[in-house]
Amino acid sequence: MSASRVERIENALRETFSPSELRIKDQSHLHAGHQGARDGRGHFEVFIVSEKFAGLRSLQRHRMIYAALGDLMDTDIHALRIKSHTPAENQP
Repeated sequence: MSASRVERIENALRETFSPSELRIKDQSHLHAGHQGARDGRGHFEVFIVSEKFAGLRSLQRHRMIYAALGDLMDTDIHALRIKSHTPAENQP
């Protein structure tokens, strides 16, 4: 059985970032009928905490995440909402 889209996204991000926290939500159902969803790709929300984001601006972090997801951005993901933090930034 093949891995779900969420599992493929999770595997790619865990391999690249070794996150201390990672949550992925498939929000595709919220966009049913939306023109961008008609191609079968999904809408996802990612919350990720990794030391690898230290010293980087938000745009740099997002580019790293897009690069880590590679072909999934073309085949499985239409939209991606990202919340990326370092462990220090994620403290209450």
